[in-house]
Amino acid sequence: MKKMNGKMMKTMLGMMLALMLVLMSACGGNAGTGNEPGNTAEATNAGQVSQTDEPAETAEATVYPLTVKDDSGTELTFEQAPSKVVTLVPSETEAIFAIGSGEQVVGVDENSNYPEEAASKAKVGDMTTNIEAVAALNPDLVLASVTMNTDAIAKLRELNIPVYASEPKTYDAVIAKIEVLGDIMNKNAEAAEVAEHMRAVRQQVTDAVKDAEKKKVYLEFSPGWTVGSGTFLDELISMAGGTNISASKPDWYEVSAEEVVAQNPQIIIYPDFGEEPSPIVTGIESRPGWDVIDAVKNKQMFAVTNDPLVRVGPRLADGLLELAKVIHPDLVK
Repeated sequence: MKKMNGKMMKTMLGMMLALMLVLMSACGGNAGTGNEPGNTAEATNAGQVSQTDEPAETAEATVYPLTVKDDSGTELTFEQAPSKVVTLVPSETEAIFAIGSGEQVVGVDENSNYPEEAASKAKVGDMTTNIEAVAALNPDLVLASVTMNTDAIAKLRELNIPVYASEPKTYDAVIAKIEVLGDIMNKNAEAAEVAEHMRAVRQQVTDAVKDAEKKKVYLEFSPGWTVGSGTFLDELISMAGGTNISASKPDWYEVSAEEVVAQNPQIIIYPDFGEEPSPIVTGIESRPGWDVIDAVKNKQMFAVTNDPLVRVGPRLADGLLELAKVIHPDLVK
């Protein structure tokens, strides 16, 4: 019974991920962030960071007071670098630790499992934020997701707790967010290093696959759900030398079994939820007619590491590299 309950829990977590990602797309129009293709870092970060492929020549110290505008359109002014930071989603936890501000983190959400140091931080809720727990930590900065933490953002701002809410829709927007956090925390050199690594990985991948024939890819990120255009996962597939067969529709949506058969992908990619058999693979193998798909016939179905692929943080570079290795293993090592 315990084993069965464990499987059920993991499957439910996968479905919760699907619901969160669908929520992201459904609420993407909030605060003008949108979910349209071409929603770049320059647009989503109100011009705070220049969107280029070149790192800044110097990483100067932040000059305070510093005013920034987040992706909800809210301006925040910092008189000095925040000393107590709370993060409400795993991507923000990863980002703040990556730029060397882990010591300033006093609270994280229950799903923040990376880096290991996050485990020792006070927990402030999961998909539902414990507002009282956050307030008790007396933070001078809370990092949140515009769409996944909508209610918490409103309640925390009513308490005059500063919240920087982001909603990056592209790889460049993730880089830009990290650079803004570096400016806020006076960790500009560290943020520039993270940003440069992400740019270098992208350059490595795009150089490797630039002359390769695009392969038709189907990505099922949760049982019965796929990803369309205007999303960072669609962009990553393209960067990695693939063509997303689900790109005819925008955002995250339920699978059309007939359409996938008609598109006949060469490769099927799905996240590893850490359970066997994979609920996604089980679903694929049970769908009528899918045995004629090239990816199924030729056993070109691949699991990829889940967290780096779906978190809009610094490890998105790892997700991109893993996708490229799956799509073009002969070109990307």
